[in-house]
Amino acid sequence: MLFTCCALSAQNAEHRVRNIVLVHGAWADGSGWKGVYDILVQDGYSVSIVQEPETSFQEDVAATKRVLAQQNGRCILVADSHGGAVITEAGTDSSVAGLVYIAAHMPDAGENEADDGKRFPSDLSKSNAIRKTADGFTYLDPAQFHEYFAADLPAEQAAFMARSQVLNAADNFKAVITTPAWRSKPSWMLVATKDRTINPDLERWYAARANSHKFEVSGASHSVYVSRPKEVAAVIEEAAS
Repeated sequence: MLFTCCALSAQNAEHRVRNIVLVHGAWADGSGWKGVYDILVQDGYSVSIVQEPETSFQEDVAATKRVLAQQNGRCILVADSHGGAVITEAGTDSSVAGLVYIAAHMPDAGENEADDGKRFPSDLSKSNAIRKTADGFTYLDPAQFHEYFAADLPAEQAAFMARSQVLNAADNFKAVITTPAWRSKPSWMLVATKDRTINPDLERWYAARANSHKFEVSGASHSVYVSRPKEVAAVIEEAAS
């Protein structure tokens, strides 16, 4: 029995994916993954973080594929928010073994984030917090950022995130998916139960449709990847194993 257990343990370790690629969402950058990154690195994973320009959906996908090409083996591709649409398109890459969606969009072929969001409207979509620049980029009103995007973070941290947010091309939310990676690869979904940016019921609906492994983090805001790094890292490591 001891020999069998050791053999199974060795087999599991051999099949565990060691590379993790993290993709951020709209109105944010890769620095929000720092807490998750630290945990994964401490646990022995090789972690890469994509910095999307958010200037177009195609350029976000290209930035993700650029990092995927640098991996020295199979990887788990992870994203939050708008990044979910990005990894849905980019995740067909042969290096991707599985996809993890953290309070993220998960459109199907022919769908886009904007239309999917209408299935279960979010509190943010009903507010006036989304602003638009003269040249077609969106951002969140800094005065309302804490309330709708990061309610479970300290006010000071949310204020910094609001002032350092990456403006996102409005057309990104209308980009249509061609070949959804989750149709051919295993997926995981973490639902943030107090998400006001994406309705938690939409996250649940996405997970049910894709037959994803679903986890829920009670009381978490849309910024769950920042506020609850332990829970997020645990889901990623579950996928990797």
